[in-house]
This record gives sequence, C-alpha cells and structure tokens, in this order.
Amino acid sequence: MELVTGELNMHSVVIEQPGELVIQQRALPHPAADEVRVKVKFAGICGSDVHIYHGHNPFARYPRVIGHEFFGVIDAVGSEVSDRRLGERVSIDPVVSCGHCYPCSVGRPNVCTSLQVIGVHRDGGFSDYACAPARNAYPIPDDISDRHAAMVEPFTIAANITAHLQPCEQDVALIYGAGPMGLTVIQTLKGVYNVRQVMVVDRIAERLAMAQENGADWVFDNTQASLAEALAKRGIRPTLIVDAACHPGILPEAIQLASPAARIGIMGFSSDPCTLSQQAITSKELSIFSSRLNSARFPQVIDWMRNRKIDPEKLITHQFAYTQVVDAMNVFEKDQQQCCKVLLQF
Repeated sequence: MELVTGELNMHSVVIEQPGELVIQQRALPHPAADEVRVKVKFAGICGSDVHIYHGHNPFARYPRVIGHEFFGVIDAVGSEVSDRRLGERVSIDPVVSCGHCYPCSVGRPNVCTSLQVIGVHRDGGFSDYACAPARNAYPIPDDISDRHAAMVEPFTIAANITAHLQPCEQDVALIYGAGPMGLTVIQTLKGVYNVRQVMVVDRIAERLAMAQENGADWVFDNTQASLAEALAKRGIRPTLIVDAACHPGILPEAIQLASPAARIGIMGFSSDPCTLSQQAITSKELSIFSSRLNSARFPQVIDWMRNRKIDPEKLITHQFAYTQVVDAMNVFEKDQQQCCKVLLQF
C-alpha cells in the first residue's frame, strides 16, 4: 500500500489493478443534478471487496474505489435535490437501476438490464466523500447508531432472499454457511419471521458458535460427519433451505434433503457447475429461488433495526481506521475463526 499525495481534498481507497491497493488523495466529487454527496462515516468490508482486490470479480473495472456498504451525512446536493436534505444521516443503497426496463418495471431493480453497483461498476464508499443518486440515500433515524447504519446493506441481502422464500413460523430451516450472510439470514428468520427451528451447517467451529449467538437452534459441523445422516436420525426434513456458502455440492444435497414442497434459496455467485436431477426437484415440487443484491429493501431493514428485530452489533467483530484498510481486509479474509464483520471508520 502506498500513500499518493498532492494538492487534493479527500482520501480514497483505490484498487488500481488486481493486487494493487493505494490510498489516494483526490478532488472532492461534485454531485450530479439528481445526486447527493455523502461525508462517509463508516463502511463495511464485504467478500466482494476482497474479490475485486484480487481480480476475481468479473463485473469490476479498474481503477476502482471499492465499498458498497456505507453510511454518512449528506453535505452537498445536486440541482434537482432539495437542500433540505443537507445534514441528513443516510445509508446508501448501492443498486443503481434505470427504472424502466422489464426487471425494474416488476420491482426487480437489482437485476436491471443496465445495472450499476456502487463500489463495483462505479466508485464506492471507501472514501472520505462519495456521491450517489438521491433516491439511493435512505434517511437513518436518530435511534440507530452510525455503526449500525453501516450494517443496513448486509441485512438487505437477507431481506431479499427471505422475501422470495416467504418463511413462516412452522418452517424448519437449514442454512449452509455461518459467514456474515448466513448470520444475517439467521437473525432475519428468528427475529422477523419467528421461524421455530433454524439449523446451520458449517466447517468452522467458531463460526458455528457465532451462529448460535445469532439465534441458531442447532448447529452441525460437516467436516467429517454426514449431514444427511444427522438429519435422518433426528427425523428432520427441512422445509426451507438457504445456501449462503456457495459451493457446487450444496444445491444437489439440498434438493436431496429437502421436504416435499420445500423452498430453496441460493445466495452465492459461483461459476462452478453442479449436476442436478430434474426428477429430484419435480417429484417433490420444490421451489428454487436465486437472489442478487437487494430490490429496494432498505426501508424494510431500517424498520427492523428500529424495532430491534435484528441486532447488527452481534456481527461486528472488528473496527479499523481507513488508513489500516490492508490490515482490515487481511483480517476479514484470513481470520474466519474470529472475524465476522469489519467496519472502516473515515
């Protein structure tokens, strides 16, 4: 990492090219007519940020200011935005959509045909200041802390998949993966939907402990033991399954384990192939949903936070100054035993 200096006005974390991260001084951005500029306070590190750093995100273009989970205060507005928004505390939805294509017209802006994601396709929130469309800046109530406001976006991912799956109290849920996304799903299933039984499978004991702290009723380490056998011994057939681990072997196993009429949700973005049996799906009339980003779920999650249905603090394990971003990303990537969610402070 190098610090690039000059007669400029803010600092930004920039991936110049895969493997090359710099903190640059840059000129303050000026919001476009329909945009606001945000003085960033906190930003969260996501696996996709690490993927961009390593050159493993097919959508990213370099150089890129990364960061799509961020919170701050509006300090400038474009000509089409009311100046009454100045000083608003806001979390930024990174999904920038056209508003008129078919997906947008049916409430699916997260898969807009001209989708741009802040921090991927355009510069993001790992910066002292960042611009975003005004409609993407959601006001944060005073009773939600700055740190927690930076956690709205991760919970929108859980909000999106559960909106597809429509959980109910009688469900028996199985979640693959106790990383940050799996943990947000646990909290959502238990705190929002009151699902009576949530089971979690992972291969890291410490992550399974985190799953229990976040509300899981039963956890299972499938490093050497068979999940199918363990469920069979308990007489359990999951009615709702979420793949938050993204391994090609999970979906075929989930189809095998699922109860008839179950729903399966896929959260991952793996390009690795897997082999499925159509008969295994159709014979039980399974419903399989995929989920990408979020479709305007910010108000929903902000309401959950206000009503204490979810607790972001349980996920935040580390906080660093933005000048320590390399250390922060290394901890996030390599310390899977102790690290869940890492926040950068600007």
